[in-house]
Amino acid sequence: QVRLAESGGGSVQPGDSLRLSCAASGGTLAWYGIGWFRQAPGKDREMIACLSEIDGFTYVADSVKDRFTISRDNYKNTIYLQMNSLKPEDTAVYYCASKRLQQYGCYPPFVYWGQGTQVTVSS
Repeated sequence: QVRLAESGGGSVQPGDSLRLSCAASGGTLAWYGIGWFRQAPGKDREMIACLSEIDGFTYVADSVKDRFTISRDNYKNTIYLQMNSLKPEDTAVYYCASKRLQQYGCYPPFVYWGQGTQVTVSS
């Protein structure tokens, strides 16, 4: 079973950058489809980005595609979300999640979830 742990969140001002990390244990991320999600209070959770290397699936939401980049370091077994030009509407809890072993692509179900890391963007 893959265990995921997000880190790198914090409180920043509009225009700042953050890099979120999702470190995995108990599994090799290269064998899973991995997504970044966010959820703001009172709103539904939404997928921000996804990476599934073996089958070549990638996704970045239109709302953030000019500012956010998803990447993976297989040696470190870590997936990243680089967030630039942050806006107040980016404020949310950010989660990484994986599909089951050898379940690729960027579509549900995502079954292994981290605890989330808070990103707050305010002036």
